[in-house]
Amino acid sequence: MKTATESLSNQLMIEFDRMLKVLNHVTDNNSSIPGSELKNPVLDEQQIKHTAGLMRINHTGEVCAQALYNGQALLAKDEATRTHLLEAAKEEHDHLNWCQSRLDELGEAASISNPFWYLHSFAIGSLAAFFGDKISYGFVIETERQVESHLQQHIDDIGSQDPKSLQILQQMQLDEIRHGNDAKNAGGVELPEPVKWVMTGMSKIMKFVSYRI
Repeated sequence: MKTATESLSNQLMIEFDRMLKVLNHVTDNNSSIPGSELKNPVLDEQQIKHTAGLMRINHTGEVCAQALYNGQALLAKDEATRTHLLEAAKEEHDHLNWCQSRLDELGEAASISNPFWYLHSFAIGSLAAFFGDKISYGFVIETERQVESHLQQHIDDIGSQDPKSLQILQQMQLDEIRHGNDAKNAGGVELPEPVKWVMTGMSKIMKFVSYRI
């Protein structure tokens, strides 16, 4: 019979393996990627750098999303909540793959800051789950709301000059809206305004760093 220490050790090993798979993700071209049937648009060097910066932000955002969900699932109070969060993490993995695919096509790499953001988001997810499933789902609602907003900014920015990136961002936005609605329907509550401000501030730092490196 396993002791509590052994069970915790096994769970931490599982989480470490999940982290490595996210941070060392290699594009799976066999999966369904929005816009994959489209030809690469002709972009000048400045457009490539700018679009790659935006896609790098979204890639890091998906790293954060998976870390948040995994951290929440680790300490979820209810098994149904845990299952829901892990399923959502799988969908975010698809988004990660799409962003990585577009970065590959643009000849650019993911952000070197991703390990920091993964650990940061995992800690936040674990802390949120500690306060109960309603608070945990509240973090999902606010996270998806902020992601939806910055995706819209990127969609407006890219416009029609890059249909391949545009289709990826548009599908991601639809999925994020659904994740937020699912969390609300599961009983998530609105977070206090100061918490939202902190989340917004950290998001701005993440975007500033990930766009550049």
